[in-house]
Amino acid sequence: MEVQNMREQPLLQSKRHILDSRCALNDLYPIARLTQKLDVLNMSSSTSSANLDKESPVTIELVRPEDTPEVLAMLKTFFFKDEPLNTFLDLGECKELEQFSVKPLKDNCSYKALNKKGEIIGVFINGLMRRPSPTEPADKLADPCEHPKFQKILSLMDHLEEKFNIFDLYPNENCILDGKILSVNSNYRGCGIAGKLTERAYEYMREHQISVYHVLCSSHYSARVMEKLGFHEVYKMNYADYKPQGAVVFKPALPHVAARVLVKELDQDKPKSVL
Repeated sequence: MEVQNMREQPLLQSKRHILDSRCALNDLYPIARLTQKLDVLNMSSSTSSANLDKESPVTIELVRPEDTPEVLAMLKTFFFKDEPLNTFLDLGECKELEQFSVKPLKDNCSYKALNKKGEIIGVFINGLMRRPSPTEPADKLADPCEHPKFQKILSLMDHLEEKFNIFDLYPNENCILDGKILSVNSNYRGCGIAGKLTERAYEYMREHQISVYHVLCSSHYSARVMEKLGFHEVYKMNYADYKPQGAVVFKPALPHVAARVLVKELDQDKPKSVL
């Protein structure tokens, strides 16, 4: 799940997340990557156009069902291949992951960032977490999955759910917003797009009387960025401690050493959501 592998930008982040409610959020702000060496005295006109485009207004809109193909295309390019657990497992093409990633769109609380041409340059996929029934056992995400590598990730999500239930921490909440995937086109990173998408998610929470925003970060970088946005950690599990069959399953590259649950609370004095 998680997660687009972005680096922090201390100087650019002063302003501003696989997947189901138990999956990771992707990373937010990356360090800008230099994809080619350019002679400063011989900048191409296409480069100048790209810079001008980055300075153009960005529009934030609700993701519609008809956006699904374009959203998936973006995730394939900028998210799936960089998520730490996907990378460690060399997940590759995975239809189950694709279906799992767009499943939350039905909750109508996911947002897209559009450039002046109307192209999707960023997306924040959110879903609604509802208090589980106290008498019915939760369905296991991994059970119906036939992809052996992706099943390992889902099994980790199931394990985290068993160890930590966010609703135990918030006994008065019946509905929580869950940040699942936050991804930005690499050509537009560092432009504050992730921040705009997150602010729109806050507006949704206020509109629907939702007080708690939950994210599960499989990436060190995404967790650090969420902390800078005012989120705080409520649960952490080191990958080295996850040994369902007696052996460590995930050994992603440093500094990704743990899955962390972070939350942000908004207005607590409003009526509770009935979603």
